[in-house]
Parts: sequence; C-alpha cells; structure tokens
Amino acid sequence: MAQICDVAIIGTGPHGLSMAAHLKARGIKFRIFGKPMGTWADHMPKGMMLKSDGFASNLSAPARESTLKAYCARNNVPYADEGLPIPLKTFLEYATWFRKRYVSELEDTMVTALKNDGEVFELTLQTGEIVAARNVVMAVGITWFAYTPEVLAGLPASLGSHSEAYGDVTHFKGRDVAVIGAGASAVNLADELANEGVRAHIITREAEIEYNRVPDASDQTLFARIQRPASGIGRGWRSVFCAQAPLLFYRLPDSLKQRAIRSHMHPAAGFYMRGKLDGRVETTLSRSIHKAEAVNGKVVLTLADNDGALETKTFDHVVSATGYRPDMRRVSFLSRELCEKITLADGSPILSDGLETPVRGLFVTGPAAMNSFGPLMRFMVAAEFAAPHIAGRLERKLGSWTSNRAA
Repeated sequence: MAQICDVAIIGTGPHGLSMAAHLKARGIKFRIFGKPMGTWADHMPKGMMLKSDGFASNLSAPARESTLKAYCARNNVPYADEGLPIPLKTFLEYATWFRKRYVSELEDTMVTALKNDGEVFELTLQTGEIVAARNVVMAVGITWFAYTPEVLAGLPASLGSHSEAYGDVTHFKGRDVAVIGAGASAVNLADELANEGVRAHIITREAEIEYNRVPDASDQTLFARIQRPASGIGRGWRSVFCAQAPLLFYRLPDSLKQRAIRSHMHPAAGFYMRGKLDGRVETTLSRSIHKAEAVNGKVVLTLADNDGALETKTFDHVVSATGYRPDMRRVSFLSRELCEKITLADGSPILSDGLETPVRGLFVTGPAAMNSFGPLMRFMVAAEFAAPHIAGRLERKLGSWTSNRAA
C-alpha cells in the first residue's frame, strides 16, 4: 500500500463506468475494478433486447458524443429514441467503445475483500494486491442480489438455479426446463431456451403474462404527451417524478416510497416479446409452487391453483426468474463490521442525500440505492443522476481535504 488512491470504484457495469467517466472529467484520481460489463455480457440471454428505450440506455459521461444515439449514428447502427428495441449485442459494443474512450484505466480484476480502519479503506484484489483508498464507490449491480423463493432454494445446483446465471443456455438442449416468473427475465429466458431446442415451460402465479404497451404515433400527440409523458422508467406523471426528482423522492415517507417502488417493479415483458412464445413455450398461469422435490435426478413441482387444488409436474431443471432483492449482507467481499455499520435490518444500505453511507467516504449507487432514491435506481438511466451527483460530492470533499493538507 505504497500509495493511497483518492477513489476506488467497485463495479464496471453502467453505474461504475459512468462514475469513472465523471471522476475523470473532474480530474479526480481513481481506480476501478471488475470484469467489464460482466453481468450484461455473461448473465443475460445473448439474443435479448433491452427493455429500456434508446434515449434511456446511455452510459453517462459529460460529453455529447458519449450517448448511445451518437454511437449508433457514427457506426450506421439503427436507432430510435423510442419504439425500436436495442439488441444486447449493440449495447455491449457501445459499452466497449465507451470504456475504451472514457475509462481506459479499468482494471479487469475482482475485489475479494473490503474493510475500513477508520482512516482509509483497504481493498484486497483477486490478484493479491492490497489497495488503500480514501473513498470507495460501490456500484455492484444486481448479480449479488438474485432472489430465489424459499420453496426452490433447497434444490441442488444441478436441478435448480436463478436466471441471472444464464447468458448461454445451449447445455439445456433437448431437456424440459421450467422457468418460474412472468417478467422480462422469465419471458426473455424462455424465448432463448426455445431458440436452442429446449422444451421451456413458464409457470407463474400471475393470471396472465403482461407486456408493455406497444408504442404508436398517438403517444407523440400533444395531448398524449401531456396526459402520459415519457420518462426513462415509464410513462405517466408518477414515473416522471420518480425519474426526474430522485432527491425529492428521497425525502418522501417510507410508505410512499415503497408504494412507488412496487408500482414500477411489477413483472412485465417488453412489448416486442408479445406473441413470441406462442406455440413455442408452454405456460401455466395462476399457480403457486407448493413444494419442490428432487426425485431420481429430476424436479417434481407440486403446484397449487387459486382454490388450493394441487397438481404435479416434472422437469429436468427449474430456473427461478424471480427478480432481485438488494441486500448488502449478500455482498461477500464486504466485511461484516462494515456491513453492520451501513445497513438496516433488511440489509438495505442507509444513505445520505449524497448516496453516502454512515461510514464516511463509502458511497453506494445502482439498484442497492433503490429504497432511498426510488425505482429510478433499478435502471441504467439512473447513472445520469448518480454519477455526476457523487462526483460533485467527492470533488468538494477532496478539494477541502487538499486545502487542509496544504494549510
């Protein structure tokens, strides 16, 4: 630990890369660690489309040419602010360009331990190096927070898993696979499985699989834009408030915060997936999982309908596409002492309006900040708020520290 860096960023997804780009533009020295866009590259179906519109799918840097729109224009890639889904492949190519242009300092290694001695933070890297930092920004994304219902959690790994594990599903070819859930993850994964010759079967407690509304010209009329304005997280004035005023959202009573989060986090697939499962993926609706058992190398699911009637179905594997629940206690590199200082009883981080935890110098951004700043933080568009906001706080803090040192 010969030298202390000003800021260490843990995470190299949209929030981490955006954070680095804003720090660099302000002349703040930093180091950033992680596999570049690892969640997006390795844990999402290869053929999927982004659920977010083009205008809400940017990595954030203080430069006009940094947007997805500008990237697509330079490279003759089809693009529209709304209504034209962005292929994952296009988004990853854009992210690679962004990283090389704005975050060339990225270090492709993982952090295995983080602790704090009261003066500085100490990060242990996968390489064995120990790094000291005055400030740390945790931009750990969603992978740590995959949620599997208790009834499925006891299945062995060979028979049960979570949708976050799958970018490649070819090893399931010819097998019967149940996908539990009705949101975008479930629908996208079931489609990918069917494309690879897998007998996919969606099971959900919902009465129907919901899809986002198909955009049309009527959305752009003056009346429609007044009645249901667009935002980066959906249409309507409530969505606009959550997307445009996260600092006001921060000050709402917890009951209102949770209601707003639930209303934006309900399961729904992208409009472009409507009809794609027809005739290719079997669906069982309005069923909850009563029991899951491993029997002779297969999974036997006992399902209950709304009246309590039971039926059983047998599969080679079950995938929980049941979403994510931020809980910092599940971040294995975070020391227990540090975790206890920064979290509530449910594991969500305690954050100031500057996204700083009670441990001075430790910031949290991305989905883990959702309970404080609202559903905006679950989407990549939140980086356009969080990255410059934290960067501004750090610039003022480090400027004050440098002045004090000089005095």
